[in-house]
Amino acid sequence: MRFSIVDRGDAFSTNIKGKVKVELINGGWIYDDQNPEIVICIGGDGTILRAIHCYLKNTATPMYVGLHTGTLGFLTDFGKDEIQDFLDYLLHSTPEVFTANMLEVYFPEIEETIYALNEIRLESLGKSLKLDIFIDDEFFERTNGSGICVSTQAGSTAVNRALSGAVVDSELSVMQLCEIMPLSHINHHSLRNPYIMNQKRRIKIKGDTLSYVNAYYDHLSKSLDNISEIHIKTSQKKVRFARYRTYSYLKRLKNLY
Repeated sequence: MRFSIVDRGDAFSTNIKGKVKVELINGGWIYDDQNPEIVICIGGDGTILRAIHCYLKNTATPMYVGLHTGTLGFLTDFGKDEIQDFLDYLLHSTPEVFTANMLEVYFPEIEETIYALNEIRLESLGKSLKLDIFIDDEFFERTNGSGICVSTQAGSTAVNRALSGAVVDSELSVMQLCEIMPLSHINHHSLRNPYIMNQKRRIKIKGDTLSYVNAYYDHLSKSLDNISEIHIKTSQKKVRFARYRTYSYLKRLKNLY
């Protein structure tokens, strides 16, 4: 098995990385940080997101598995006190593969595409942001506030949850649209509630004031200078997680609060 390791960067995680690397090589695995079959993430959810974006352009999509040493471990399956169990599973078990949808975000004016596992947020902190939202090319609403967040099922427990969006059960293939600090007054109304839509929907966003807006996707960001239109859909790209043992979605949720 070809593998690579991405760690959180703190001394504790880096030390564990060294131990895991030695044990796996001794067990016959091959360290290959260019074309791994599996990427071992030692840290928290942020470490897994960094790893996913690091290998996003690889022709062969690797699997990901996490050992939690960070502050949030919703995507990880093992804790820092389970290192030996973690190694035993890797060396002696065959994982089930769980796939998660990604968002595909296209900027037609600059012909650029970005991807996100959790969400993309279009956000302005300095000025009120007016956005026209189209779904399947049909006008849906004009939002007025600090921005919007479009999330996947996986991302429903991330920023979306902080925005009072719905937590979506595992294995449901959906997108969710939430407004960020929406304004409502006698001359303007919008849905305001989270809107959960099936994965086949296509979202188009138009606005003439995006020059002071940033797009935040997973742990990354992008300036929207000279951009006035954005297309969002569920991507054909998927993230593959290696599941070595049963760890229920409900248990993951309960670990959040």
